[in-house]
Amino acid sequence: MSVLRKINSRMQRICICEQEDLGRRAMQITTELKQGVIKPYKKLVDVSVGDAHRGGMKPITFVRQVIAACIYPELLHDNTLPADVKERAWRLMRECEGGSVGSYTDVCGIPYVKSSVSDFITRRDGGVPASPENIIMSSGSQTALMFVLNLLVDGEGPAQTGVVIPIPTYDLFAMAMEELGAEMVPYYLCEEEGWALRVEELRSAVRAGRLHCHPRALYVINPSNPTGNVQSRKIIEEVIRFVAEEKLFLMADEVYQDTVQGGGTDFVSYKRVLFEMGPPYSENVQLASFHSVSKGFMGECGLRGGYVELVNVDPAFMEKACTWLSAGAGSAVIGQIALNIMVDPPRPGDPSYTMYSQEVKFKKDTLSCNVRRVQEVLQDIPGFTCQAVGGGIYAFPRLHLPQRAVQRAKELGLEADLLYCTRLLEEEGVCLEPGSSLGQKEGTHHIRLCLMTSTKTLEVLLKRLQRFHLRFLKEFS
Repeated sequence: MSVLRKINSRMQRICICEQEDLGRRAMQITTELKQGVIKPYKKLVDVSVGDAHRGGMKPITFVRQVIAACIYPELLHDNTLPADVKERAWRLMRECEGGSVGSYTDVCGIPYVKSSVSDFITRRDGGVPASPENIIMSSGSQTALMFVLNLLVDGEGPAQTGVVIPIPTYDLFAMAMEELGAEMVPYYLCEEEGWALRVEELRSAVRAGRLHCHPRALYVINPSNPTGNVQSRKIIEEVIRFVAEEKLFLMADEVYQDTVQGGGTDFVSYKRVLFEMGPPYSENVQLASFHSVSKGFMGECGLRGGYVELVNVDPAFMEKACTWLSAGAGSAVIGQIALNIMVDPPRPGDPSYTMYSQEVKFKKDTLSCNVRRVQEVLQDIPGFTCQAVGGGIYAFPRLHLPQRAVQRAKELGLEADLLYCTRLLEEEGVCLEPGSSLGQKEGTHHIRLCLMTSTKTLEVLLKRLQRFHLRFLKEFS
């Protein structure tokens, strides 16, 4: 077995086992606390996943009002609902068969919602046009990623489809690849340069991948999960030139696009850069870009709403996409409603505009404050280093663990950061995700924590983390 295949197999195994074991144990501890089991803490703090509402962030009022009215139309006669809520609910229900959100929709999504998404993309990209015909609604970005992977993956042995993916990466994406039979072709982000993507690393990864598979697609996450890196226009241009040269299908995961923290780098979409580069790139590079209501200021993970925009795909690909979709029943209607609100929110002058804008600002301000607070605290704790978080909703600090701790983990058959996270969960009631489940360079150890949480929850987390960390270092020093 090649070194690359060993890395793939090892990472996919770790992704599944670590995430499931820690998550399962966290649920058991929550049950034990409810049953009155005495522990050093009264409540579990789980920031292992990007679930803003689990972390104490409140849903946006306008979103929930519109959804409530769509689900129970009798509320449209309630004078307490603002006029724009009622108008939006009526508009969305008219787009559903029978005027009900309980009906099936077109397999590619509600046409009205798709049009609102294409308008949003056009505005976001400075006038670069988007067509509703190229947009497919999905029950979350993960479903859309699975959908595109399913269309791309083919072959066996040396002809097996390889997908070039970042390390560290979104763990569920790696699991999806394994499920569909794709071969992972990893490229490492440079931690010393703020987790930057380097094109020379992409070239090395593709060369190595071609020894055992057929690299066919490149997967990028911008802003990054879990590292928080925001790619500059220059880097995006280099990536586009690279995929054009290597004839790769470009998959751009951009679900964190509205959570950029500043610092001199703004979010710019791959679609915008592609078209502003002009021919031949704008005519030939095949692109799938993804967005979702789960991340960012919406935080509506449970509503399951997302989309993929397909650019420059050939007719055969679109035909295959329609055939594949026709076997299903379309995406969740409530998720599509939430997505419509995300891309077409209340505007100045609307009754709900003031409250909506205040709630969104509060969420974004809280995230920015949490980013600064985590970096401020961690830089003063021995054994931690944390690169700047430019965007996204996670911090991915590095653990510098004593050799005795690493050796002890090895004796137990564990990764050192998994041992750390397991002990932290048991002793302090804090659930984080170990870097080993997301991928990392050999000999390094990290943890991921979600920053889209209430400031109160974050302060509890940091206090417990610091207390445990110092105790852990003392034990193994």
